[in-house]
Amino acid sequence: MDNRAGEMEVFVTAAELRSFSAAGRKLHLSPSAVSKLVTRIEDRLGARLLVRTTRTLQLTPEGETYLGRAQAILADIAETERMISSGGQVVPSGRLRVSASVGFGARCVVPVLPDFLARYPKVELDLSLTDEVIDLVEEKADIAIRSGPLRDSTLKARKILESRRVITASPGYLARHGMPARPEDLERHNCLLFNFRRGLDSWPFRDPGSASVRHVQVAGNLKANNGPTMRKLCLDGLGLVRLGRFHVQPDIDAGLLVPLLEDHNPLDVELIHAVFVGHDHLAARIRAFVDFLAERIGGAGH
Repeated sequence: MDNRAGEMEVFVTAAELRSFSAAGRKLHLSPSAVSKLVTRIEDRLGARLLVRTTRTLQLTPEGETYLGRAQAILADIAETERMISSGGQVVPSGRLRVSASVGFGARCVVPVLPDFLARYPKVELDLSLTDEVIDLVEEKADIAIRSGPLRDSTLKARKILESRRVITASPGYLARHGMPARPEDLERHNCLLFNFRRGLDSWPFRDPGSASVRHVQVAGNLKANNGPTMRKLCLDGLGLVRLGRFHVQPDIDAGLLVPLLEDHNPLDVELIHAVFVGHDHLAARIRAFVDFLAERIGGAGH
C-alpha cells in the first residue's frame, strides 16, 4: 500500500483507534506494517504525528492537524466514488461534525435534527454545543453555527437567521414591579445582563419618530454568559432580559413572557451564520445541512 490515500487511511485508523494492533486487525495488516506506514508519512513530512507509548498512541499537535485534513480528504474520496457508482447522483452521507452555540443550538438546531436525519439517513451527525468560538480545523468540525459578526475571513459563511432583539419580562415580575413605559423607567427594574463582553450594561433605544439610537444604562443583581440561562431566570420572574427573539418567541406566543418597550425598539438584529471551510467541491453532507438549516430555521421567521 504505497499510495498516499492508502497511507492516510492507515494513519487515520491508527489515530482513531489509538493502537497499531487494533488498526492492523481492522485493515488486515500486521502492527509492524501499520507502524512503518505511519513512519513513512512522518519522514516525508519531517514531523512527528504520533507519540508511541507502551499502551496507546497520542497525537501531537501536528498529528491533530494532519488527522483532521486526512479525514476530510478520505471522506471526499468516498463521496466521489459513491457519486460515480450511483450514476452521478450525490447522496449526502458520512460523518458530519457540527458545533453550535448552546442557546441557538438547543433552541433552534436540536428540534429540527430528527427531520434532517429522516431526510438524509446516511448521514451520521456529531453535534457539540459550546459557546466557545472553535477552530474548525483543530476541532475537526465541518460546520460551526455562530452568532454576531464574523471574524475569520478565510471561512465560507451562509446566513441562517436574522433574529430581532426584544426586551421581555414575566407577567409575575410585572405584577410585582410594574410595566416600564419609557426606557428611563428601567432604572427601577432588575435587568439581567451578560458577563462576557464589555458594553452590555447599556441597552439601545430609538424614540418614536426618531432615527437616532441612544443607550440607557441598566443594572441588575445577576449576570450570566448564555441565553438559555437568561431566559430561564426571566421566566422565573427574576427580572428583565434583552435577547434575540429566537430565544423567547415561543414563550411570548404562549403568554409566558411579555415584550416591553417595543415602541422604542431600535430593530437591531442578531445574525446567525453557518461557517465552514470552503472547497471547490463542497461535501454533499455539508451542503445539505446548511441548506436544511436555512430552509427550516431561516424560513420560519424569528
